[in-house]
Amino acid sequence: MFVQELVLKQRTEILHALCSSGSAEHLERVLDILLAKGELMWEDYQNIQVPGRALYTNARQLLDLVYAKGVDSCGFFLAAFKQVLPEVQGVGLPLSGCCSNLEEKEENQSTSAQTLLTQRPSLVSKLQGCIDGALEALVISGHFTSAECNEVSLPIHTPSQQARRLLDHVRSKGESAAKVVLKYIQQKQESGSPLNEEKFTPPKEFLKYQKKLSSSVSAQSCFLSTYGGTSHMSLDDIYTEGQLELAHDCADVHGPLGLEDIVSTVGTANEQADTVLVSGEAGSGKSTLLQRLHLLWARGAALQEFLLLFPFSCRRLNSEHRELSIQELLFQHCCWPDREQEEIFQFILDHPHLILFTFDGLDELKQSFSDEHRLCCPTQRAPVHILLFNLIQGSLMKGVRKVVTSRPEAVGPVLKKHLHKEVLLKGFSPSGIDCFVRKHHSDPTVATKVLESLQTNTALLGLCHSPVLCWIVSQCHKELLGCGEGSPQTITDVYLMILQHFFQHQSSLKSTVGLGWLQEHLKTVLHLGQLAFEGVGATCYIFSDTDLETCGVTEKDICMGFLIQSKDMSSTHSKRYEFLHVTIQCFFAALYIVLSNNTNRSTIPKLFENKDMMETDLTSACLRSCLPSSYQQEWALESEATAAETANLQITATFLSGLLSQRHQSLLLHCCPSGMLEKRAGQVVRCLSKGMQKHFKSIPQPIEGEKKSMHAMPDFVWLIKCIYEMQESRIAKEAMSKLQVDHLKLTYCNIGPVECTALAYVLQHLRNPVGLELDNNSAGDVGVEQLLPCMHICNSLYLRNNNITDEGIRKLIAKGIQCDNFRKIALFNNKLTDACTKHFSHLLKTKQDFLSLRLGNNNISAEGAKQLAEGLQFNHSLRHLGLWGNKIGDAGAEALARALDSSKSLVWLSLVGNGVGSAGACALANIVKNSTSLEELWLTENCITRTGVECLIEALEHSAHVKSIWLRNNDLSLEEVKEMTQRESRLIF
Repeated sequence: MFVQELVLKQRTEILHALCSSGSAEHLERVLDILLAKGELMWEDYQNIQVPGRALYTNARQLLDLVYAKGVDSCGFFLAAFKQVLPEVQGVGLPLSGCCSNLEEKEENQSTSAQTLLTQRPSLVSKLQGCIDGALEALVISGHFTSAECNEVSLPIHTPSQQARRLLDHVRSKGESAAKVVLKYIQQKQESGSPLNEEKFTPPKEFLKYQKKLSSSVSAQSCFLSTYGGTSHMSLDDIYTEGQLELAHDCADVHGPLGLEDIVSTVGTANEQADTVLVSGEAGSGKSTLLQRLHLLWARGAALQEFLLLFPFSCRRLNSEHRELSIQELLFQHCCWPDREQEEIFQFILDHPHLILFTFDGLDELKQSFSDEHRLCCPTQRAPVHILLFNLIQGSLMKGVRKVVTSRPEAVGPVLKKHLHKEVLLKGFSPSGIDCFVRKHHSDPTVATKVLESLQTNTALLGLCHSPVLCWIVSQCHKELLGCGEGSPQTITDVYLMILQHFFQHQSSLKSTVGLGWLQEHLKTVLHLGQLAFEGVGATCYIFSDTDLETCGVTEKDICMGFLIQSKDMSSTHSKRYEFLHVTIQCFFAALYIVLSNNTNRSTIPKLFENKDMMETDLTSACLRSCLPSSYQQEWALESEATAAETANLQITATFLSGLLSQRHQSLLLHCCPSGMLEKRAGQVVRCLSKGMQKHFKSIPQPIEGEKKSMHAMPDFVWLIKCIYEMQESRIAKEAMSKLQVDHLKLTYCNIGPVECTALAYVLQHLRNPVGLELDNNSAGDVGVEQLLPCMHICNSLYLRNNNITDEGIRKLIAKGIQCDNFRKIALFNNKLTDACTKHFSHLLKTKQDFLSLRLGNNNISAEGAKQLAEGLQFNHSLRHLGLWGNKIGDAGAEALARALDSSKSLVWLSLVGNGVGSAGACALANIVKNSTSLEELWLTENCITRTGVECLIEALEHSAHVKSIWLRNNDLSLEEVKEMTQRESRLIF
């Protein structure tokens, strides 16, 4: 297609791309390029950029002009357009093959005035941050008056527009003025001063709005707004940092991330994207983390590179049924400007890099993320979810930084391709639990007793890595310290404890002692349970007075403290309520399913199949009448189940499993007939068995010669957790009797200490030993301790990238030594130091059938290598030893070489990236020469010179067993590499 014809046929799309953002920046950058290339004369430029004329009109004028000028001008225009807007090629504009050479040229520039034109794009960029300095130079030289300076630096203009106005004024002043500007820029560059060091001053009304917005954000953020919302806990007093990690490996990141790293350039995965995702399980502290960021910004203590911060709750945006523009969304849902709304919004459009949006709970939005409906115009009205999706993908408000929180299961590949980076929030570390508990209790004696109680109950300690569960345990310290041997073991136990705690503390009369407390408050449980159940089914988390009335919720029920008043800005006339936390809503929904006579028989099967409960019950005559009309309308509009609904149904099913366990029957028998409980418990057991069978049937047949392996999905882990909640070993035994595999892979399944507890409880009943692969999860030291009950069934254990320290290894090895089947372990990329090596040394001395030890990418030095060597001297079974990515150096390599000198078992040794030099290589050559088993030696990325390689070549002359020695990226020249490759083909460079 000829470029001239392309400009004509794609006119509408080009105009939309240039103008739909509402800012003139794209058009002005294209004009800069065309002026520099000489495709536009100065008169052409003035005819296009008519002050006060509509942006679209100016753009049309440009298209008319380049079309009239012919093929060459159209080609240059399309090339400039592609340079300014490279992303448009993927959305309908076929621009490949339209590129002309747009490099700025310096030859044949006889005057400084001409240089202002030919170098205009780069000059605009260089001047943006130093307008005041350039104006001062022009005033001193007598070329500009103060009035002209004021005209250039009007705050209504963006920095780039100010730079262009300065260049335009200078051009009208002639050659001498142009020389002054160019000389000023040159001096700034030669002095090493950054050209963008000066700051502009926003308009006065904007600063007033900024103050009002920060005051509003501060007021909303100073008290904990999630769980504990009724106790008015100061965020400063209670906030405890969770563990933040990048979702992807990044060589530049060492150690944990801080709060401000979330919006910094640290760990950037996609520089073109603006959206940062913070993902974490329910209760991991996502909302509180955002609240902390908001408060720090409002106080001026962090994120000060952003002039405005607009916080949104996706849960509350669900209540917005109107179509809104971006301006209406910002001002109506966050903070309304007292005056000059249009000017403030235009400032936001022109300075997107100074603005931050946060969206809490994307997983709670009723619509699943999609990038199919594109919207580019900030003034165009659309449903709120369409605005949100286009903000996330950058079609709207490109350049504005957006931080979105979500549960992991709501984040699919479509969303991930639009992410600047993803940060994982993994709950509290062990020190975080300690810090939170001590902050929660003003009496240090009570805090110490709670922490001591947790140390004696590792299952409960594992639960406390979730901030919401840690809060419950801290809140219920009296019940916890008084429960003796009946200490909570499961998540259901913990939530029953908080239920009892609230009832006992909120009731005006003294509560019933013993097991009758639930029966005493049965009406409240059923009222709140129906509200929760119907809300979970309809993906509804905010309730009106009408919703409460329909479910029979009374003022007395509200006063129990499980419901708090919602800060729903879209509703100003009536009160709206939400549960303290979404997990508490799920718990009440599970209680309702157990205790109510009004649930449909198919509710439990649908719950475990993750089907829409509303679909089930809306077709049921007995429940349809119970549903509020608003739910029926919402269900009719939203037929597609969202990720939030699926996740919350799973949480509800987990609680249901726990409630219907034998352990809680005596409590529930006071509230409903035993026959009904048995029937519902039987339904749950059948659902769990059916779910497990579905996973087992998906196991592929092994390839001949390979082991049978099952790569489990997160749903498998959820079913395991449900079985653990029931606390009945017969169910676990029955489930595992059907699992016949040699290797069980559970990588990237969000497995933390809680999941480790459940896995150990179930997997210990496997009939045959397995290799258990838990790479890239969050087990930590507590999770490792929780896995110990199933160690006897593990012949190999893979725990790469799991935040494990030396303390976790101490307990793991102490147990592993006692387990006959345990023969392999991989711990790549954890937090191990030399202190762990004495435990591995003891393991190697003790277990003469141990086969594989992989400790790559930890913090083991020469001292650790020497400690390992002591164990290796006495071991005659180890076949694989991996220590890549540590810091053992020559001394460590020499110690290992002495220990392995005449090894008859070692097949594979890796010391990649360990700072090993020629001395270490020469020592390792003895293994190559003397070992009768070694096949591969990896020494890539060290600092070995020719001397070390000569030793290895000499050793290879005496070895027929060694197949390869890897030596890439060492201190060798290309000539040396070529020569040595010719001398010995087993050296791989």
